[in-house]
Amino acid sequence: MGNHTFSINYKTQRLPLWIEHVDGVPFRKLGNEQNLSGKQTYLRVARELAKLPDNTKLTVDLCDMRRYSGILVLDGKYIKVVGTKAIPFLWGLDYLTHDPLIGKLSKAEDTPAFRYIFFALKAMGYPLKIVVVDDRAGISQALKEAYPRARIQLCHVHYLENIRRILTVRTNEYHQHFFNSLRLHVFLEPKTIDEVLKGLKHVKDSRCEQNELRLGIVWEIYHRIDELFAYLNIPNCPNNTNLIELYNSHLNARVKSIKGFSSFSHASTWLNAYMIRRRTKPLTDCEGRFKPLNGHASLELSIKKQPSWPSVLTDLGISPVKCFLPPEKPLNTN
Repeated sequence: MGNHTFSINYKTQRLPLWIEHVDGVPFRKLGNEQNLSGKQTYLRVARELAKLPDNTKLTVDLCDMRRYSGILVLDGKYIKVVGTKAIPFLWGLDYLTHDPLIGKLSKAEDTPAFRYIFFALKAMGYPLKIVVVDDRAGISQALKEAYPRARIQLCHVHYLENIRRILTVRTNEYHQHFFNSLRLHVFLEPKTIDEVLKGLKHVKDSRCEQNELRLGIVWEIYHRIDELFAYLNIPNCPNNTNLIELYNSHLNARVKSIKGFSSFSHASTWLNAYMIRRRTKPLTDCEGRFKPLNGHASLELSIKKQPSWPSVLTDLGISPVKCFLPPEKPLNTN
């Protein structure tokens, strides 16, 4: 990053109301601070949200695809919309930059919804290598259509939790030794596919005891080995969706305070603003290999040299104090 830095002058410049609203400031407080009624505040925020660029178009117009890792962490967060059941908001983050470059509110978490995500990524030139995701029907087909060579990595956290539930190991000790052996020798210790296969054989020979349920679990893992252990052959790829789960926790808190959206359009507009806010707000809580990202916004790490980072912020109503030139390449998080 060199000596270039930037900051946002929150104290001396009044942020647009949409930013403070997305950050969680109640309408009443926003109105009181600007001598506006609740309705006036709501209408002003709505106008500001409607003027924001589409987040996907923002990626197309501003981002250099060479700065992305091609490792996409994808998940769905269900959103309450008046008059419907909760519907999925599918969004994806580039793993190494933490940048939520795409998102889509959909009627269902199905093949057409995933097809939209993957073909939109392809159209923008995103160098997708692998998708880290929970086990969902429809993903594989949609991915093959858009990115025939890209791979899927299933989240180990959720996959193991499903096995725990099937075996009822939290309340029944009968399968606990089998589960612990499976987790250790197949999911935790192996560093290569050969080691995974050896671990599976060890668990089968020493812990299955001709139990059909245990044998079935080992057999399924063997047949899904490509989706479960693709990360071993992709540098820097995680084997879980923990990153986007953290983002979902924050999103869930914000959506919960809103208590539902009045329409599909209202929800889409707000979620678009939410992604833009996440992309332009400096990261603060990164740890370990990602600690160098702190103090930098994820969009900052992926934009082209032109337009400059300050002009991006200015166009969104956030004025930087110091001039900043984006890095020649992404931060090294190896």
